Amino acid sequence: MNNWKDILNTFLLQAHENNLKTSLYPKEFNDLKMRISFGMGTPAHVPWIAFIAPEMQVSKGFYPVYLYYKESGILILSYGISETEEFSTTWPAEIINSTTTISSYFNKKVRRYGDSFIFKSYKIKINDDKIKYTYANNGEDVTDEDLESDLKTISNYYKKLVSIEIKDEDSVFNKGIFYMEKQLEDFIIHNWKNTELGKRFDLIIEDGVLVSQQYRTDIGIIDILAKDKETGCFVVIELKKNQTSDDTVGQITRYMGWVMKNKSDKNVKGIIIAGEFDKKLEYALKAVSNIEVFLYKVNFRLNEFKGI
Repeated sequence: MNNWKDILNTFLLQAHENNLKTSLYPKEFNDLKMRISFGMGTPAHVPWIAFIAPEMQVSKGFYPVYLYYKESGILILSYGISETEEFSTTWPAEIINSTTTISSYFNKKVRRYGDSFIFKSYKIKINDDKIKYTYANNGEDVTDEDLESDLKTISNYYKKLVSIEIKDEDSVFNKGIFYMEKQLEDFIIHNWKNTELGKRFDLIIEDGVLVSQQYRTDIGIIDILAKDKETGCFVVIELKKNQTSDDTVGQITRYMGWVMKNKSDKNVKGIIIAGEFDKKLEYALKAVSNIEVFLYKVNFRLNEFKGI
């Protein structure tokens, strides 16, 4: 893949295959992290390519994103907004107040991402392995240079916004919203199959999209919600960056109670993952059932550079 159009062509063709692998794609574009999804477990109705700042994630943030509505043959480069969890800031008013949402564009409720805003929309025609792009609003042909220019325009605008946020002393970026729990959570999710958790539990996927991480409820957000492989019961997983105590038991039992009521699961389990725990937690666990504790260890090593 020598240029951006090659990458996009490969993405569009793969979107019509039963191939969910993304390892062949670049990890960055224009100094932003590049993330791709064709679905998890089953093909998604709307595959996507997102470009995110280092501090953000696809499940929580705002970012430029290609959304391919396969059934309509429409590719949208959008001012994307995460559906999984709201971020404390979003695109500025100049975008929100003057730009069409995807739902309004299609004039109907779409399967996914209807609240994101349109920057550019392209009509896609695939003939064998050849792809023709035209701008959906006027039917004009889209050149290779147009595709790359459109993406750089929105990504440069986005980088400027994020840079302003970081410089703002009142911004959530500057207040340290990203903690070790987040790093630990991302590590566990990305390496799920290689962990003890992955041997016993399954992550939850809906419509080809992972929904387990940062699972929203009306009483708060569950770090990870999974399912027991054998019983199918729900598993509430809470992460603590350092030492945990008995107050964590109150938090996790509250979420377990929510699952019992709203998911009709009386056998829900709880798991606490922490760096260490104190005696208070040990005693608190004696009074409750169905809660386990895992301790994590970080292996950090420096190797001396010996030269060539």
